[in-house]
Amino acid sequence: MKHAPLPDALAGRLGYLLKQAHARLAAEMTEALAPYRLHPRELGVMVAIEADGRESSQMEIAERIGMDRTSMVGVVDALEEKGYVERHRSDRDRRRNVVTLTPEGERTLSAAERAREEVDRAFLAPLDPAAATALVETLAAL
Repeated sequence: MKHAPLPDALAGRLGYLLKQAHARLAAEMTEALAPYRLHPRELGVMVAIEADGRESSQMEIAERIGMDRTSMVGVVDALEEKGYVERHRSDRDRRRNVVTLTPEGERTLSAAERAREEVDRAFLAPLDPAAATALVETLAAL
């Protein structure tokens, strides 16, 4: 997709460039995840649940990914309503409630992750592979 040239006064402003890149990537990601009834934020929470490999409460997950508690409750509520996650008592500590993916959530996560990877590849396509890798590494360092 071709984009209009930036005004000279904004072309070198890091904040503006990052905001515009994020807005474009977010719009493309939202569109790609729509068939899975997911928003990018919900996909991130599902990835965190799966990657954890242990029983975690929604507050522990929120802390690990830097999401405020109120937002996490809303995301987990939405994912639970869709049948992608469930809350239940911990097998190890009956005082704790944990969040896990359902079988449907696991299948959806796998398919949605393939869609996310495709969006990432397309977004980074204007860069050569070394530059794309360097961009991701640089953003991670920042």
